[in-house]
This record gives sequence, structure tokens and C-alpha cells, in this order.
Amino acid sequence: MAGMKALVALSFSGAIGLTFLMLGCVLENYGVYWPMFVLLFYVISPIPYFISRRLGGDSDASSSACSEISAFFTTGIVVSAFGFAIILARANLIRWGACGLVLAGNTVIFLTILGFFLVFDKGDDFNWEQW
Repeated sequence: MAGMKALVALSFSGAIGLTFLMLGCVLENYGVYWPMFVLLFYVISPIPYFISRRLGGDSDASSSACSEISAFFTTGIVVSAFGFAIILARANLIRWGACGLVLAGNTVIFLTILGFFLVFDKGDDFNWEQW
């Protein structure tokens, strides 16, 4: 039952993050949809972790080269998502208010993704591998 509560909380926080992103695009003062490309970063951010879990197996080592490289690539993807919005604002493609909303959405979404892996990576009866 705790897994279901966590899943509902994570889906709610994901919806809040996507709402921030959509507000940065569709408000009348902003009206530019360039920030929607951040969705690609949301999709590809967990991929290095999935690859390291598949290749690394269930080793008890606290760190390995594969997990360190996956953390490096994931960090690069997350920083790029934040940098993308800032670069769009600096190039005057979006306004700074829209950039703030996109950055808030990025923070919420990436914390949601982190929370998902923290909650469902424990190897319990109910885990993310069922999905």
C-alpha cells in the first residue's frame, strides 16, 4: 500500500512540473513553444541509469565504472535541460518569465524522477521493474 501512495504522490508532482512547463509556453505573454523541447531531456535522463543497471547487474560494490559513467551522463543531461531554457532566454527566443517557469518545472520533474528511483529501487514486493 505504501507503494501506491508513493506512486500517487509522484504522479501528482509530475503533473505539477508539467503544468509549470506548459504555463511557460502557453501564457498569453509568452506564447512560444520552444521550451517544450525540454521534454526530450525528461525522457532521456533515466536511460544511462537503466543501461548501468542492465550491464552492472546486482553487484554489491559501492561504485563501479559503469555506475559512475551513468551518473556523469545523467548529470550532463539534467544540466543541459536547465541550460537549454537559459540559452533560449538569453537568445531572446523566450522571455525570462517563461524561463523561470520552465526552470521550476525542470526542478519538480527531475526531483520526481529521482523520487521514483529512490522509492521503487528498494527491491520490495512492489518495484518499478513490474511496469
